[in-house]
Amino acid sequence: MLKRLYDWTMSLAARPRATLWLAIVAFVESSFFLIPADVLFVPMALARPLRAYRLALVATVFSVLGGIMGYAIGYYAFEALAKPVLAFYGKLDAFDTLRACAGPDTTLILLTTSGLAHLPPIKVVTILAGAVHIGLAFFVVSCVLARGARFFALAFLLRRYGDTIRHFIERRLKVIAVAAAGLLILLYFGLKLVAGSGQLLSC
Repeated sequence: MLKRLYDWTMSLAARPRATLWLAIVAFVESSFFLIPADVLFVPMALARPLRAYRLALVATVFSVLGGIMGYAIGYYAFEALAKPVLAFYGKLDAFDTLRACAGPDTTLILLTTSGLAHLPPIKVVTILAGAVHIGLAFFVVSCVLARGARFFALAFLLRRYGDTIRHFIERRLKVIAVAAAGLLILLYFGLKLVAGSGQLLSC
């Protein structure tokens, strides 16, 4: 079923309203959909490299809007909506573990790693942020920076190197994204240590 869903998502790139489909997939990915928007974004940017940055903007904006929807689900309807969705994807136990120690610092880490490298899936983190009542402004800014960094980095690589970079993106980009997220997190906590702001983690 997952393979069919993946293939169907890829097939949307060839449709006349592919940009609309990209917006839809980016939106639903951040709240409940299983397939990442990259699956659609990469072939579209390869087909029209001059529009890569415009596509990155569309993907970023609608990913953030979808994240706000995920946040709202976690905030207002966790038992009714979020819990069944997480159980369906087999993520409920992982979610409960994250929720046990979620706070501003932990959530910032998760928003960074999920936004840049899909670790953990972004839908889990957006619902978590709402469930633990993280500040909405903090949440939105984090999503814009992390998701924007991923999509615009992809746009830059695809526009500059074309199809020759595709194998690298599919095989190696996640490793680099994780390393970049780790560097940002270390920088953040380093600044907290220098500032003497006290406890670093929420658990």
